[in-house]
Amino acid sequence: MMMGEDVEGGSLGSYQDRPRTFPNMRNKAYTPLIFRILMGINVRVLFILLLLSLGMIFYIGASTSGIIVFVFTVCIISFLLSIYLTKWVLAKDEGPPEMAQISDAIRDGAEGFFRTQYGTISKMAMLLALLILCIYLSVTAFVTVTSFLLGALCSGAAGYVGMWVSVRANVRVSSAARRSAREALQIAVRSGGFSAMVVVGMAVMGIAILYAIFYVWLGVDSPGSMKVTELPLLLVGYGFGASFVALFAQLGGGIYTKAADVGADLVGKVERGIPEDDPRNPAVIADLVGDNVGDCAARGADLFESIAAEIISAMILGGTMSKHPSGFILFPLVVHSFDLVISSIGVLSIRGTRKGSVKSPMEDPMAVLQNFLQSTRWMLYTEQAPSAWFSFALCGLVGIITAYAFVWISKYYTDYKYEPVRSLALASSTGHGTNIIAGVSLGLESTALPVLIISVAIVSAFWLGQNSGLVDESGKPIGGLFGTAVATMGMLSTAGYVLTMDMFGPIADNAGGIVEMSQQPESVREITDVLDAVGNTTKATTKGFAIGSAALASFLLFSAYMDEVSTFAQEPLTQVDIAIPEVFVGGLLGSMLIFLFSAWACSAVGKTAQEVVNEVRRQFIERPGIMEYKEKPDYGRCVAIVASASLREMIKPGALAIISPMVVGQPLLGAKVVAAMLMFATVSGILMALFLNTAGGAWDNAKKYIETGVLGGKGSDCHKAAVTGDTVGDPFKDTAGPSLHVLIKMLATITLVMAPIFL
Repeated sequence: MMMGEDVEGGSLGSYQDRPRTFPNMRNKAYTPLIFRILMGINVRVLFILLLLSLGMIFYIGASTSGIIVFVFTVCIISFLLSIYLTKWVLAKDEGPPEMAQISDAIRDGAEGFFRTQYGTISKMAMLLALLILCIYLSVTAFVTVTSFLLGALCSGAAGYVGMWVSVRANVRVSSAARRSAREALQIAVRSGGFSAMVVVGMAVMGIAILYAIFYVWLGVDSPGSMKVTELPLLLVGYGFGASFVALFAQLGGGIYTKAADVGADLVGKVERGIPEDDPRNPAVIADLVGDNVGDCAARGADLFESIAAEIISAMILGGTMSKHPSGFILFPLVVHSFDLVISSIGVLSIRGTRKGSVKSPMEDPMAVLQNFLQSTRWMLYTEQAPSAWFSFALCGLVGIITAYAFVWISKYYTDYKYEPVRSLALASSTGHGTNIIAGVSLGLESTALPVLIISVAIVSAFWLGQNSGLVDESGKPIGGLFGTAVATMGMLSTAGYVLTMDMFGPIADNAGGIVEMSQQPESVREITDVLDAVGNTTKATTKGFAIGSAALASFLLFSAYMDEVSTFAQEPLTQVDIAIPEVFVGGLLGSMLIFLFSAWACSAVGKTAQEVVNEVRRQFIERPGIMEYKEKPDYGRCVAIVASASLREMIKPGALAIISPMVVGQPLLGAKVVAAMLMFATVSGILMALFLNTAGGAWDNAKKYIETGVLGGKGSDCHKAAVTGDTVGDPFKDTAGPSLHVLIKMLATITLVMAPIFL
């Protein structure tokens, strides 16, 4: 992961000379083994193999259901669209040589870390798969392990896709910014769109393929074999594999990016007073690499896991409608297929304004609503309850409204156009302490509105489902929980577009760093600053969206866990009595897990950042010529420090998350204790994630608000206090906060996998 000894060579002229060349900072390009094998195959042979694979997939799909064929078709079309977006982006120029050389250094660091990190994750996944196999020792074990490994593989591929596109798009956005904001915006959005299409398509396609294979292989619904309503339980391993990889990707990437960011800011901005992304800062390349491995790779795996967990849990709950058509089981796949269509249209329609400014794009809610109406009428119509489909369409509307409410609440608390962030900036004028106090109080306050929104959404969706007219043999309403599942689908029905906007942020941020490091004219930096400001808003709002969807999905997964336990125990589990001491202790342990996990995640960033700070200080002292542009900083040393430290530090909190439910759920305590742990961890985790993400985002934008020139502007005491707040908030919003909403879903999926052992 070192960038090569040629980083040390060369000398830079004075800043006024605006040097245009940099030493070559890149090692040999890295290509994953699977791609090297594919590139070595004859094109005609590869084409024939591809056609045979597609033919086999469609044959299995046709043997299962026409709906599966429809899902396959939409996913393949989305993959073709992603290829078009890739060719469109890669056709753009990389700009002058100094831009390309800096981009190469970022790409080398990102690919090197990704290779090492995912190598570590894959080894842990294999060990866990072996453990699951040994615990079950049955045919079910092989099915679960197969699902787990496929989910882990696809989640890793989703992360790689996110990183691959970001390290190639950043320099093209930088180059386009030399011409117009409009072109730069299009490149950044379409780059994110490529990643989104692949990630969402893989999540849907992977589950559909598994479902079809198991359906044909096990002879589902044939005499003496498994019923179709039980089939979704076999897919749980897929969600667990996806969440397992996503958690470690988010932890490792988050520690990497925030440790580098904090180290660069504390020494560069506060102590030395140099601009952000200044080429004199030894930690700047590590910081830019971190944007790709933390915000892009980790977020791709994260959203993949969110979609997979939501689809599987909704399919399990759909199986409880056993009196009604299997459309309830396949409905989630259809919803996300339409998501691919609507999101694709949204991505292709993005334009900058004619004046060259950019706006934060939003998807048309009416298009999403029409998508939901069509899906529910097609899939959920049943003669026993002719109006049920409309009730579930309203549940979807509840989810869509909830998604937009979360976006706007997050924007209100994190955008410096509004009062909360401006008040936080004003608090910085009286010192570092008042800035921290104001930021903590803002984060705590920001939990209220989202919780109210979640509460209304869950109760409303459950009520609509209960009154849909669907009843069991005894006449009891059975649609309540499925109503909440449909609301969750509604919230995640814009997942493709959300990931596009989420990827847009770090790509724009990286582009600004390349422009600053290559010392382009100020007019170019102004354009990338505007893009970066839009990206900060989209990142903050999409994190709010992610937490809201995690809250609904976690409730869904909890309900699926209760149903699965009932299925294996052959008796209903509808209540968890926390008055029982063991059950109450299980809940207490679940809440403790959230706080301990958050503490270890933040501590990991702090420890790694200390190493970066010491290294940057050492270089400034031992190489005084760096500040005068007479010596080149050792960028590679900082990259190596954060890479090794983040891999080391991600193990402890990740292991805590995996081991805890296994220990609490051992047979002496049982399934009800695990249910309490899951319930309390979900509630505590949602509140903690809201606090951490919002406080961190507000601190960041309060600093950016001051940097616009208010309250003394850059370099003032007020600005230094705001930088302190921003460094405190960095591990909150980009490490602990995002990891928490992955954690609570992983806890749910691991309990689903281990449910038979808890009984």
